[in-house]
Amino acid sequence: MRKPAFAAAIGVALSAHALAAISPLDRVYTADQNTNTVSVFSPASNTLLGQIKLGNSRPDVLSPLYRGEINVHGLGFSPDHKTLIAISNGSNSVTFIDTATNQVKGKTYVGRSPHEGFFTADGKEVWVVVRGEDYISVIDPLTFKETRRIQTALGPGMVQFHPDGKLAFAVSSFTPSVDVIDVASHTIIKRISVVSPFSPFLQFTPDHGEIWMTHKDVGKVTRISTTTLEVTGVIDTGFITNHLAFATVGGEVRAYVTVGGENVVKVYSTGPTARLLATIPTGALPHGAWTSDDNSRVYVGLENGDGVQVIDTASNKVIATIGGGQAPQALVYLSNVARSGGDAANLVPRVNQDAVNIQLKPVAGEGKGFVVVRSLGVVESIEAFLYKLKPDTQYNVYAGGGMAPVGSFRTNAMGMANGTMIGPGHADGAITVKEAGGAAVLVSAR
Repeated sequence: MRKPAFAAAIGVALSAHALAAISPLDRVYTADQNTNTVSVFSPASNTLLGQIKLGNSRPDVLSPLYRGEINVHGLGFSPDHKTLIAISNGSNSVTFIDTATNQVKGKTYVGRSPHEGFFTADGKEVWVVVRGEDYISVIDPLTFKETRRIQTALGPGMVQFHPDGKLAFAVSSFTPSVDVIDVASHTIIKRISVVSPFSPFLQFTPDHGEIWMTHKDVGKVTRISTTTLEVTGVIDTGFITNHLAFATVGGEVRAYVTVGGENVVKVYSTGPTARLLATIPTGALPHGAWTSDDNSRVYVGLENGDGVQVIDTASNKVIATIGGGQAPQALVYLSNVARSGGDAANLVPRVNQDAVNIQLKPVAGEGKGFVVVRSLGVVESIEAFLYKLKPDTQYNVYAGGGMAPVGSFRTNAMGMANGTMIGPGHADGAITVKEAGGAAVLVSAR
């Protein structure tokens, strides 16, 4: 049977990219949620070239006259690598960026809290999941206009397209299911039940025979056959499982899974029964991940480390750490996009400093957590992540031995809480978490 022209063209493009060695013209991008930047890295030199400034850094985003982006979070790209899209879930926008010039060429506003987006296999449409609602926004990448909406389960988390152009797979962040969508008709043809309602990410295996999707809430990865459209396995991966990437090493396909709550990347075999092959220590809260075209490197964004780490797939070791924007979320690797190796056109120097991470240890019980301190000049942002505490309970956070709390949080039904406080600098001081009206439950470990 003769392949459709666009499918054949995509196949040629994928083959050309697949084995290309890392080039000075390649780029790694991260979506930086706190600084509202896209950081641009050279994988050839493992350096930050600069940042695409899409808005002001937090907290300077609250003015009624502010027009910049808020919470730059998701990334996608066109099949020809000429266009990068950045999804901002606070300003409900999709920004189209020319990868050759690093310039914004268009913007589309969509519904509440979009999360991720991607181009269809033929490059003619952009599908953006509107996670705060229940639909996918379909956008024309030439006019930057929304052309239709595809109704989905509540809270679509990410969508990816099979390279043959026929099917799309949309995971959910609020519903324990995957929507399988016929691309031509824009209709859901099947809904696959999965183990939990919170999936932020999916990726195809290199042969496109399976999708692997992460479950951030329960620390698992689900495997689904793209042929039978059935679940083929579930892997227990660990606390705060974020994204994953595949690399072919020595003829074997391996999965690299970022486990944010353990500060590791776990490496799995991809045969009928997945086996844990290696556990790679990383910086603070690994999140996004993508593989170089030649499979020699996996790039990992550090959400609380404000940068990127580079893993050598032959040795499964971190070989470089590069500072970047604050709180990087999505990360992608695009080959052959720059006009020259050191081209930093339209980029600004790094707008932020490195973060300070403080691990919390329990005074008693099973509580756990960590705090990230980031400089805002004369004051600091203090972000707390609290876990395994009493459900539906008020807790106060104290910094630097102060008598008054810098913040208060109420845990959810699972005993978790997260929030950001702004106050005087305490990067080198003690952090204490107390139950409201009670004793300390967590203290800084250092």
